[in-house]
Amino acid sequence: MIIGVPKEIKNNENRVGMTPAGVAELVKRGHTVYVQATAGVNSGFSDEEYVAVGAKMLPTIEETYAIAEMIVKVKEPIEPEYKLIKKGQVLFTYFHFAADKELTEAMIQQEAVCIAYETVEKADRSLPLLIPMSEVAGRMSIQEGARFLEKPQGGKGKLMGGVPGVLPARVLILGGGIVGTNAAIIAAGMGAEVLIADINLPRLRHLSEVLPKNVKTIYSSAHNIMAELPTIDLVIGSVLIPGDKTPHLVTRDMLKLMKPGTVLVDVAIDQGGCFETSHPTTHSEPVYKVDGIVHYAVANIPGAVPFTSTLALTNATLPYTIALAQKGWRKACEEDAALAKGVNMVGGKVTFKAVADVFGLPYTPWNEA
Repeated sequence: MIIGVPKEIKNNENRVGMTPAGVAELVKRGHTVYVQATAGVNSGFSDEEYVAVGAKMLPTIEETYAIAEMIVKVKEPIEPEYKLIKKGQVLFTYFHFAADKELTEAMIQQEAVCIAYETVEKADRSLPLLIPMSEVAGRMSIQEGARFLEKPQGGKGKLMGGVPGVLPARVLILGGGIVGTNAAIIAAGMGAEVLIADINLPRLRHLSEVLPKNVKTIYSSAHNIMAELPTIDLVIGSVLIPGDKTPHLVTRDMLKLMKPGTVLVDVAIDQGGCFETSHPTTHSEPVYKVDGIVHYAVANIPGAVPFTSTLALTNATLPYTIALAQKGWRKACEEDAALAKGVNMVGGKVTFKAVADVFGLPYTPWNEA
């Protein structure tokens, strides 16, 4: 198969879809990999490293899309890429369709085969291609939240861990999944007082057992969240419904319960965000204020640490990329139910039910498309 790895063009997206090590594995199996020049530079991988393992370099993104049967990248295509995508071309990347009608309509029009990292789901309901970036985003959410709690950044001017004689910051984490757990680990390590909310009682019991003692668990309900907000300094939104739009757990009215300078970090912004007042931001302009509350809603948080993120992502995606290249996408999906759940669109038809439902579009099972 001919595989293309274009350079990411989303604002401050420094990751790359494949490391030289990943390219080497595909080349070793007889596949041809075209990498756009400088695609890996911001992740710490030079063109020479790709050439050394057998990649062929192309100067432009147009040439990379034109020659490839399958595109492997990190973030969803954005408007300048839409027309570069060919009918029947396989795109293997993060899509988050449910939060982006324009992207959904564009991919329907281009009639590509869209396989979304974020909806590849194993029998145990784990999301193997979302986990590594969720781990990064969860840890970074606290790092960024602590930064924007500083007074020069618009926050309350609180130190996460406090000092002897001064109480630490209070952190509320909405969602006890991979993002929430990793956020709790970092916040606890910084010395904050941490609350983690979820509706899954077995999960809360598990977190109570494994997380540090400065992490407490509460059942997630509107009443419980509102009761905590007046004394919370940092809220992390980490709720996920795979492939579907995220529910708003903090409404506009709830902002009035918080003190000015409180920070909201919406890690779920890719799926629409779990704060009603959230809208996507970028690394170059990461925050804005609503009613005195600082909102951080960068849609590609792991892009700020591309060396770590690219390695972690390729570690997870490479076995699936190899399967798609070796067998073709249909046979690979027939043989792997987890990968089949990643098929969101085929030939202009929506093949992921949650996406179809969000936009009122017809749903077609992937193997009938």
